[in-house]
This record gives sequence, structure tokens and C-alpha cells, in this order.
Amino acid sequence: MSDRQSKTDVILIGAGIMSATLGAMLKELVPDWEIKVFERLASAGEESSNEWNNAGTGHAALCELNYTDEKPDGTVDISKAIKINEQFQVSKQFWSYLVERNLISNPQDFIVPLPHMSMVQGKQDVAFLKRRFEAMSSNPLFQGMEYSDDPKKLMEWIPLIMKDRKSNEPIAATKIDSGTDVNFGALTRILFDHLKNQNVDIKFKHNVDDIKRTNDGLWELKVRNIDTGIAQRHCAKFVFIGGGGGSLHLLQKSGIPEGRNIGGFPVSGLFMVCNNPEVVAQHHAKVYGKAPVGAPPMSVPHLDTRFIDNKKSLLFGPFAGFSPKFLKTGSMFDLIGSVKPNNVVTMLAAGVKNVPLTKYLIQQVMLSKEKRMEDLRQFIPNAKSEDWDLLVAGQRVQVIKDTAAGKGTLQFGTEVVSGANGSIAALLGASPGASTAVSVMLEVINKCFPQYIKAWEPKIKEMISSYGVSLLKNPELIEEIHTSTSRTLGLNRQLQTV
Repeated sequence: MSDRQSKTDVILIGAGIMSATLGAMLKELVPDWEIKVFERLASAGEESSNEWNNAGTGHAALCELNYTDEKPDGTVDISKAIKINEQFQVSKQFWSYLVERNLISNPQDFIVPLPHMSMVQGKQDVAFLKRRFEAMSSNPLFQGMEYSDDPKKLMEWIPLIMKDRKSNEPIAATKIDSGTDVNFGALTRILFDHLKNQNVDIKFKHNVDDIKRTNDGLWELKVRNIDTGIAQRHCAKFVFIGGGGGSLHLLQKSGIPEGRNIGGFPVSGLFMVCNNPEVVAQHHAKVYGKAPVGAPPMSVPHLDTRFIDNKKSLLFGPFAGFSPKFLKTGSMFDLIGSVKPNNVVTMLAAGVKNVPLTKYLIQQVMLSKEKRMEDLRQFIPNAKSEDWDLLVAGQRVQVIKDTAAGKGTLQFGTEVVSGANGSIAALLGASPGASTAVSVMLEVINKCFPQYIKAWEPKIKEMISSYGVSLLKNPELIEEIHTSTSRTLGLNRQLQTV
């Protein structure tokens, strides 16, 4: 190992959407801070942020039924949907800021307009969707949402799904045209190109093997060049661990008390992808259904139009699965290696509680292509096997921790764990992740740099005009933001349906 030690202000571990977002924000707030990035793969946005590993929904809670819970009295709680929608509005504002200042260009390379729809079958679910629609459509954040249970109207909206449908079960859908398809892989690469232009030192094929606190309060990282095997020491005042599923191991190595008793549960995903132009041309929306009973929230079935490299394709899934890897390019020993004396009880408790989930995931892994085609035919009755191929999507690591609900509770969502003195933060968890990156990184900035917030506030408000304001209480601001971000990001244009 080289004794050469370099000191810097900020080190970002992992070249995904989270590090890219935090780096871009810090460069606006404090341009003279020195930032270094270390990524174990050969380029940016290759793991969880990659366009083929990420559903690209632009999660605004417009169509995802798992963000709107039905209460025992039958009313629909939309508070989670409101929070996620507000967070996506924050992301759009920051992207617009970067475009307006020519810091990034061609927003159509990463975001395009696309209707978001929810679709359900069966009397009970149709009644739920109607109540959900009534709760959401009266809210200014979800203006423009439509509902229909008329097969003729649904044939206009989703011809591929309605064609040759023989079931007599009632079917209904909601549709909102202000949805988007986001290519988070492309956005990540665009942001890292921007950071490179801002003199950020980005090192690919460099793995962070270890991280520890020095006597003078800095963080020392042992960073190994994967090609040469040579390791060097790098010190920083602040470290952000944004390594997707790989964050947990580094958080544990840091030794901070906040990282104790936390475990991770890996869930893998598969999609069916269709590139047959005739089939692809018949569908133009992201259509989300309801997750089967016992399935994790990330297994909500959906049929998505995707725009990747200016090419339109269809994705259906995700089929959940189980792999002990924490990253798609990770090790089969990731899960077992994450079990430590301080989290073993938490992990065991989670294991006992989640036996049905584990069983479900293993069953999903064992599915044949024909069995997956049967699931797809719930959406597209006349789907042909030869039109669809299997695609392995990204790994997600759900957080396991002790909560008020008990030991070893599995958390579905995105979580920031930071040290008490704000010198280190790690991002854990999964969906809605990438879509809420700007809000999550604002949380990191607020937690880790409280001493600067007052001075930074005017600049933050310049980047995100709704900062510190409840959009829900300011409907006119919602309209203003929607209009300006749609114009800047080119979301007013009507995409061709073919």
C-alpha cells in the first residue's frame, strides 16, 4: 500500500444518481470545495441507477397503488403519495435549474412525458380505485387525473391491455398525463460529465476497501485501484456513502453507532422486455397494477413504455427474486458478510418474521418463462412468448432495523444514516430512491452541514423555489412550478405513440 495520503473536503463513494446529485448541489453551494469520487465499476450509473436496472417511473405517486393505503374504515390515505409527489417536484426543479443555467443540456435525453396509469380488476379493487381517485383528484398535486371503468374508454387508453380480454370481471383505470419516463442512467452520466467540467476528481475502477476515523476527526479511506491492485489512503472532512446495496458494508466499517443494529435484505428483480415494434407501438403509458398478497412493494406488476437511447420498448415486471448479492456485480457472500455481532439479533428476528416473503422470493426465482408469460397475460391477454425476452434488473437491499414495530423490521423505502457530528452519511434502501434524489440529498445537506444552512439558504431557494414551503398549502406555487419545469424540461411536447 502506498503511504501517499491526500486530503480533500468531500469524498463521494459510488458514481450513482445520489452521489451525482449531492456533488452537483455542493458544487453550486460551495464551488471552491474539493470533491473526489470513487467508483468500483468502469463508468457512472452502472448499478441501481442504470436505465435497465431501474423502472424509470419518475415516481410521483401518480400510479403506484402501494403509496395509497386503504384504512380499515375504507377511506384511502394519500399522505405518502403527497410526500413522494412533492419530492419529485423538488427533483424537477433542480434539474430545471441546471438546464436553465446551461450546466446540463438536452433534457429530453433523460426525461420524457408519459401518461401514468393504475389498473385493477375485480369488484373490490375497482371500488378501492374509485375511492382512491376521489381522494387524489380533489388534491391540487394530482390535478388532471381521470377515472374510467368503461371498456370503450379503456380501449382508447390501453388498447394492448384491453384487446382480446375475455374476463367478465369489472376492470377500471386511472390516467394522468403529467407523468414521466426518466432515464436515471443517462441523467447520472450527464451529471458526472458536468461534475468533471467543474474539476471534480472522478476515479473509476477504484474500490473503497476500508474506512476509519483518524485522531484529528477526518475520515481515512483505503482505496484500491482495481487494475493495478495498488491501494492509497485518502482523507476527507466529509464522506458520503452512495454505493447502492454496497453502502451497508462501508457503513459498518465506519464504526459509527448510528450504523449499529442495521441489516440488509437483498431483493433481486427480473423484467420481461419486448422490442417487437408492432407490439411496442400499441402501448403508450406506465400502467401499474396491484401486488399479489405476500409480495414486497417493489413487486407491484407494471407494464411500462420506456425510452432508452431514443428507442421505445416495453418492460413488464418486476418479478422479484432472491440472491445473497447486495449489488448486481457483488459477491455471493455479501449477505452473510453483513451479519455482525451488533446486528445478528436484528437479522435473525427479521428472518423469522419474513419467512413467507423469503419463500415467495425463492418461488419467484424458480418461475419458468412460460409461468412468467402467464402473469404477463393478466395484462396483455394475447402476449406471445417469442415477443418477450428476460432481462435481469438491479439488486435492491431493503433496510432491516429495530423500530417501534419490533426487532428486525423490514423497511421499504430510502433512508439516510448519518453520524452524530455530520461528517459521514450513508444512503440505504430502495424505491422511490432515484426519483427523490434531490430531496434526499437536501436531507443529507441539512443533517450534515447545519452550520452552513443559513448562509446557503438563498442559493438553495434559487435552485429549488419551493424549498421550505409546503406545496400542498400553496396551490398557486404548484401550478407555477409545473408550468416552468415542464417548459424547461420539454415536457409539454406530445410524444408520438409509435
